[in-house]
Amino acid sequence: MELSFSKLRKIALAAKRDDVGFSLIELMVVIVIIGLLTTIVVVNVLPSQDRAMVEKARADVRLIETALELYKLDTRRYPSLEEGIDVLLQAPRGSAVRSEGYIKSLLTDPWGNQYQYLVPGEHGTFDVFSYGADGRLGGEGLNADIGNW
Repeated sequence: MELSFSKLRKIALAAKRDDVGFSLIELMVVIVIIGLLTTIVVVNVLPSQDRAMVEKARADVRLIETALELYKLDTRRYPSLEEGIDVLLQAPRGSAVRSEGYIKSLLTDPWGNQYQYLVPGEHGTFDVFSYGADGRLGGEGLNADIGNW
């Protein structure tokens, strides 16, 4: 029994049609692998993001603290509680030394809240601080207050 060319061609085409696509098991294996990789990335990246937000808040507090010290050098006083840190955006009135503000824009903490300013401060001459992730006084971990003390 000899196979003719047309029969061989039909067998080859049938075999080729059976190999097209992925099986359900192959798809499930790929989905499980993607899920495992996603879990590993999320577990390792999210704590780093939280630490970065805390460090940014600390850096912002230091920047505002420095601007307040420069303001005091020029005016011989810290801004009053009523003036707040908004006064740092402009040069003091009648200043011959400074033509622009002490900071370019008023910063918000990494969680979108305004930085707080107290004069006289509870921890020093003045306090500049963020309430942390929860936006409330006190707390622990990410919710802890971040200030110049």
